[in-house]
Amino acid sequence: MHRARALIFVLTFQICSLETETPTAGCTFEEDVDLNQCEYSQREDDDFEWELIRSYVMPHLTSDLPHGSYLMVNSSQHAPGQKAHLLFQTLSENDTHCLQFSYFMYTRDGHSPGSLNVYVKVNGGPLGSLVWNVSGSHGRQWHQAELAVSMFWPNEYQVLFEAVISGERRGYLGLDDLLLLNYPCSKAPHFSRLGDVEVNAGQNATFQCVAAGKALEAERFLMQRQNGAVAPAASVKHISHRRFLATFQLDEVSKGEQDLYRCVSQSVRGSGVSNFAELIVKEPPTPIAPPQLLRAGSTYLIIQLNTNSIIGDGPIVRKEIEENTHKPHPVWKLSPQRLTWVVFRLQLHNPESPPTPSANSHGCQGSSKVIEGIAGE
Repeated sequence: MHRARALIFVLTFQICSLETETPTAGCTFEEDVDLNQCEYSQREDDDFEWELIRSYVMPHLTSDLPHGSYLMVNSSQHAPGQKAHLLFQTLSENDTHCLQFSYFMYTRDGHSPGSLNVYVKVNGGPLGSLVWNVSGSHGRQWHQAELAVSMFWPNEYQVLFEAVISGERRGYLGLDDLLLLNYPCSKAPHFSRLGDVEVNAGQNATFQCVAAGKALEAERFLMQRQNGAVAPAASVKHISHRRFLATFQLDEVSKGEQDLYRCVSQSVRGSGVSNFAELIVKEPPTPIAPPQLLRAGSTYLIIQLNTNSIIGDGPIVRKEIEENTHKPHPVWKLSPQRLTWVVFRLQLHNPESPPTPSANSHGCQGSSKVIEGIAGE
């Protein structure tokens, strides 16, 4: 009995200590904080800037805003659709971590002050699609959300917060306590490393995203392409109470769909974001010319196979000749003899998979040219 009590005490102590650890980076905007040491910057390619509020030096602050120190956008001072961008520092965390932030969105009459959008850009690449957003009025109080970004060395990423003014132009949007924590998020799932996928043109491509954490019933799972396109999950399977698998399928892909893709989960509490994985689309090797009949005798055929003349992607690992002969026929009803040669390409991202000419195989693709009209006894 004493052992059981001691064990419970130790576990409780460890959990509490995790939640009170000092953030490794971020900014609380408090009065005693040097903003020059904060890890954020205002973008110059937007329409206006976030305003720093410090209520202790603003005696005439409107009662609509809470007391304290934070960043704020007054929707009434800007045109509908205008944007303000806030960029968090570049991060290259290889261990599990969590980016936590608080937001404030309020109008007296319940109209929406605008939208708060969050983007995650990788290795200085394009902004892409948003990974999380919220809009509307949510009461005169702060709300907390989390970003669980799975990134692996040597990749790095940046989080961008975007305030967009609504058509009503009323109310306020606020941001506070942007904190980088060195333990897992409790409100957003963490994705495992997403691997590259290689298929032949015309085949289906499947990405399987494994995540750990508690998934809400209202959680959305999306596949995002680096250029901004978004696709919903084909299925979500719960492996255990804290582990699940989201499957995404792209049908009959073409060369134009070769790009970087990632998995994203979205809920009111935050978002999980996987690393980018590459979809590699190969063109199956195809012979340029069919086998050529050079000479025919009563008991032999001499054929030039043209096996070195192919187009498409390699590497070619095997070449085969297939013969399909017909049953004997009377001389006045001769049927052609059919000769086919097939080339096989090995899938580089799955080298253990045996080469196969099956068109629906993910390992490789066989292609052939046929010669007909060769007849003889």
